[in-house]
Amino acid sequence: MFVLKNAWKSVIRNRGRNILIAIIVAIIAATATVGLAIRNASSEIEEEGLQSTKVSAAISLDRSKLISQAKSSANSDSSSSSGSSGSSGSSGSSSSEKPDFDSMRKQLSQSSLSLAKYEKYAKASSVAVSTYYSEQTSLDASTNFQPVESSDSSSSSSSSSDSSSSKSQSDQGGMGGQGGMGGGMANSGDFTLTGFSSDDAVSAASNGTFTMTSGKVFGYTSDSDGDVIISKALADFNDLSVGDTISVKKTIDDTTKTYKLTISGIYKNTSTSSTSSQGPMGGTSQDADNQIYTSVSTLEKLGIDSEASNADDTGTQLSYTYVLGSDDDYNTFVKDVKAAGLSSKYTVSSPDVEEYESSLTPMKDLSSFTLTFLLIVLGVGAVILIVLNLFNVRERKYEVGVMTAIGVKKPKVAMQFVIELLIVTMVGLGVGVIGGAVAAKPLSNQLLSSQVSSAQTEQTSQQQQFGRSANMGGAPGSSNSGSSDSSSSSSSSSSQAAPSMPSGDNGPGAAGATSSTKATSYISSLNATVNLKVVGELVLIGLILTLISSLVGIIFVMRYEPLQILAERS
Repeated sequence: MFVLKNAWKSVIRNRGRNILIAIIVAIIAATATVGLAIRNASSEIEEEGLQSTKVSAAISLDRSKLISQAKSSANSDSSSSSGSSGSSGSSGSSSSEKPDFDSMRKQLSQSSLSLAKYEKYAKASSVAVSTYYSEQTSLDASTNFQPVESSDSSSSSSSSSDSSSSKSQSDQGGMGGQGGMGGGMANSGDFTLTGFSSDDAVSAASNGTFTMTSGKVFGYTSDSDGDVIISKALADFNDLSVGDTISVKKTIDDTTKTYKLTISGIYKNTSTSSTSSQGPMGGTSQDADNQIYTSVSTLEKLGIDSEASNADDTGTQLSYTYVLGSDDDYNTFVKDVKAAGLSSKYTVSSPDVEEYESSLTPMKDLSSFTLTFLLIVLGVGAVILIVLNLFNVRERKYEVGVMTAIGVKKPKVAMQFVIELLIVTMVGLGVGVIGGAVAAKPLSNQLLSSQVSSAQTEQTSQQQQFGRSANMGGAPGSSNSGSSDSSSSSSSSSSQAAPSMPSGDNGPGAAGATSSTKATSYISSLNATVNLKVVGELVLIGLILTLISSLVGIIFVMRYEPLQILAERS
């Protein structure tokens, strides 16, 4: 009690110095409050951002790794063959030889996962997982059914069997095999026929948003085999309506086969980015208006699905998607799939997680900057408090001598100095916390806005550097999680209008798109509020600063000898 009373009297007596210390502590506390609030809010967003959102995932082939393995195997075979040829004195360099392209293509084609394998990994998951998939293949035009295009190349190509054969071979080389979600197809045919397994798969269609204008969406059972939906532009171009039959050709083993399909519905593309073709190299089959949609059951009946015995000839590409309940479920799924025997030449990825991580970049930069600035402020503040406390102890040297001379133990004297500084520190801390709490939210959002603006400027600059317009690839905020929120139900096959489909630019079906053309939707606001966690951290910081700055004073007090102090004073 004696120490507390003396400490309080000393605080009142030395108002000027203690007010200065309180102001310094308040500034440090306000800065720390804003910094800790920003870091706390950032941490919560990172941890909880994808916890209540469905996450799509896909298994894809790591081509770089597979090509490296193929090259290593080829070099090994070359070395063994050159060694067995004896010491003929040949100085030929293997580095001058061309790569074994056929061997590498064979390796890539043989590494495609089958539908059964995809389903096996879904069953191996210890967390709930739903799935959907689609299969794509190219088709050629017939005499009475032509693609939408501005040139007459289609008619010339469809009338020549040699041209059709060339198309088929190009399809087989370009499609490369089955695998990950949204892989691109180098189609050179006239149409792209896509078979979907469910409404979820349709929701992730890579050609943008569309709605039904007439008829109905196909079903997914054998009862609806042969039913397809085509775009309004394609129907108008060929003067077709619901119920009409169309003929398309598929070249297999140089024998042209014709398939008859029934139009069950006509859709209209509603996304402006989906109504134009992908340039002259994309071919007419890449034009969104030349997309024919059906069920995988139809592809199976026609014998052109990815599991067909002649799948390599049909060039059908399988895109399989897993949907997990949260980011934690996704991480668990990745571990389960690897434990189930997934080869290291495959990778598990999620466009949703990657997009979300990209959206956090400005926030992470702000959090990192805040931590650095906070450490600098705390370091400078600690030095200032140490110097002020040192001068305080030296000025009160005689008081220390008198107290120790009348019998007060040195530890008690040292404790009085600590308590004095603690009282002043807590007062300054309280003022700083209040000021920081008021300024935290607007200041954090202003700083984050600056970071976002900087990131967007850099993105725009990069797009302009590549010769693209600033708004290419979609406006910010257009991101979505594919079919995250859509339900897997075939009942909608009888509905008159399809549900609003998410844009393929950011959906699972467009995972193969060039990332530099997409506009990232950055996190643009932080709920940087001061909660009990932040207050607890600030109290801990205040105690640490008090102890550190008091340490020098304690050392001086313990070194002082009372008789010597009094003698020097007299």
